[in-house]
Amino acid sequence: MSTRFIRALRVVSLIEGVSYLLLLGVAMPMDRLGGMRWAVEYTGLTHGLLFILLWLMVAAAWAKGLPTKLSLIVMVASILPAGPFFVDHKLKAVEAGNSTAPTTTA
Repeated sequence: MSTRFIRALRVVSLIEGVSYLLLLGVAMPMDRLGGMRWAVEYTGLTHGLLFILLWLMVAAAWAKGLPTKLSLIVMVASILPAGPFFVDHKLKAVEAGNSTAPTTTA
């Protein structure tokens, strides 16, 4: 699997994680306490697009040989606040080639 692709997956995962935290910690309080609905609309749209992009990238990585267990871990982590930050080290190990996961050749 391409190191560049895994790096891109890591970057998208981390950006998606930041967008989720911004949505929950900044935009939602701005909406609820300040009546600034636009904050949730824009942040939510951005987060939603990043979430979809992340899941598509994980599916593509899985199809290219990313272990099923790691793919599922990354997908579940994207649902949890700050989850992507906790699984980044696993993707970093795959990027560095330290993973014991079997690779497939196509």
